[in-house]
Amino acid sequence: MDEYLKHPASATCVEALNRGEVIAYPTEAVWGLGCDPFNSHAVEKILTLKKRSAEKGLILVAATISQFHFILDGMPAKHYAQLEQSWPGPHTWLVPHHDRVERIVSGSHDTIALRVSAHPVVKALCELYGGPIVSTSANPQALPAARSLQQAQRYFGDEVFYSAGSVGENARPSLIKDLLTGQIIRA
Repeated sequence: MDEYLKHPASATCVEALNRGEVIAYPTEAVWGLGCDPFNSHAVEKILTLKKRSAEKGLILVAATISQFHFILDGMPAKHYAQLEQSWPGPHTWLVPHHDRVERIVSGSHDTIALRVSAHPVVKALCELYGGPIVSTSANPQALPAARSLQQAQRYFGDEVFYSAGSVGENARPSLIKDLLTGQIIRA
């Protein structure tokens, strides 16, 4: 992670996040698009780039569980422990958001998808940014998710800012599971 904390592309991406721009970066399995989850214009830009309905909701990624305390505050200890045991790693949990995130991020759901990533680029970006960022696959709807920088650039050109790094070794995107019910949403 240290190399990405000091990488010029990471600094450029964090500056872009601070300006309300969209970034592309590698995750555990695919390239992702991200932005400040509290900037509705940036979130709208992601939805437009992907041709994705706002009703679906988006994932938030973080470097540490503490970056999600604004959502997890007041959560029962057994559920918090379950999150701690699975993170960092490719486990995304649907967690009640109690209206602590914008509807454009959570979509039509009372839960928000959260993941503390083990990927060094994601961790570095969130650490440098100082909080979680939106994470959704870097692809327009109905096209395969980008697995390389070149593919992400073909999809989005100069509409986004690009991080350094490469996709992790996972063949599939993260498991998504409902924290309260245990139901698997995406295997």
